[in-house]
Amino acid sequence: MRWLCAFLLLLTLALPGQADGNGRAALARVDLAQSSLQAEGRDRGKPRPLDLRLSLTQPVPYRVYFLDAPPRLVVDFRQVDFSRADTKSLPGSDLVPALRWGKFRPGWSRLVMELSGPYALNVALQSPAEGGAGGALLHLRLDPVDQDDFVTRGNALSALWDLPQPVTGNTAPAAKPGDRLRIALDPGHGGHDPGAQVGAISEAAVMLGFAQELAELLTREGFEVVTTRQDDSFIPLERRMTIARAAGADLFISLHADALPAGEAAGMSIYTWDPDADDRATRDLAMRHDRADLVGGLDLVGTDDGVADVLMDLARLETHPRSEAFAKFAVSELNRAGVAMHRRPVRGAAFSVLKSPDIPSVLIELGFLTDPGDRANLFDPDWRAETARALARAIGGWSQDDAARAALSRR
Repeated sequence: MRWLCAFLLLLTLALPGQADGNGRAALARVDLAQSSLQAEGRDRGKPRPLDLRLSLTQPVPYRVYFLDAPPRLVVDFRQVDFSRADTKSLPGSDLVPALRWGKFRPGWSRLVMELSGPYALNVALQSPAEGGAGGALLHLRLDPVDQDDFVTRGNALSALWDLPQPVTGNTAPAAKPGDRLRIALDPGHGGHDPGAQVGAISEAAVMLGFAQELAELLTREGFEVVTTRQDDSFIPLERRMTIARAAGADLFISLHADALPAGEAAGMSIYTWDPDADDRATRDLAMRHDRADLVGGLDLVGTDDGVADVLMDLARLETHPRSEAFAKFAVSELNRAGVAMHRRPVRGAAFSVLKSPDIPSVLIELGFLTDPGDRANLFDPDWRAETARALARAIGGWSQDDAARAALSRR
């Protein structure tokens, strides 16, 4: 079943535009006078680091990827009006073999920049315009890499029509005896998105610390661990799932410690994917978790493509029960360890990081920074250590049960 969805995570990006004086949605425009393309170092006939800065009249969702033959940077926007902007007027446009932009389908604009060789994207940041001006500044930093390190979307047809990439065969071979389970740990928030804050305490910093402690314990226990961020960096939600998938993760665990009005929530909760979850607290948390991607240029709140939605639902027939099974193992071990749980310890929510149909995924709210008891726990080394050990035992028990069930299903 997993092969159905390895590359079928099609996400609709939507951001309401500003309105003009007549109440109509106004498209973002590029200000060439405040935009530039610059190359670092002297021209010695080899690819040089590139720095692209586009000044926009308003923030827009965007996505960035590379294509090959020839090497190209592609930036899709929803939506920028390039009709009054000549690419030759962009300062530095002559630094690359070719540059073009414009509307390529309803609701979408595209920038294509041909490159002199393979590159990697090291910075992709949309921030408020510099100098107090209105609008936004999109900053892309590209550094030359070896051909083997050139990561592309796969083929031009997929990029042109926004189709899933082709899949050949089973992308998730059955585990062999002795294989180590791969766990993806996702410390929530980071960078310009600190998450919940209580005084000088930020959710991003607390979760990064706990993720590092849990990763160290899991590694000692014989698991392989990949973390979606290792420092105070902003990682878009879609990228977090991509990191887990690229690592071949067997389980994805997102870690949070959010904030809700006093008295509304306390204790640990474990969430699995449920697009129909409708209690107010869960909706508030979903908005808090997902809204930060708008700052980075991505909005994952929209509905999925209809065809992809059906295929992902089919894939979840396998992965969703596995996610729920891990949640139950975790609750059992946490209860045994005496860790205080929410009165409804396992819940459903439409968190974007749980949407991946090919990896069992859970989001763990370790507690709420707005609750004094939870806050004290999060800063108690003994509590953190006991919680980490309980989660490690849950992962071990779940993996054995999961392997046994997989063996039975193959008979």
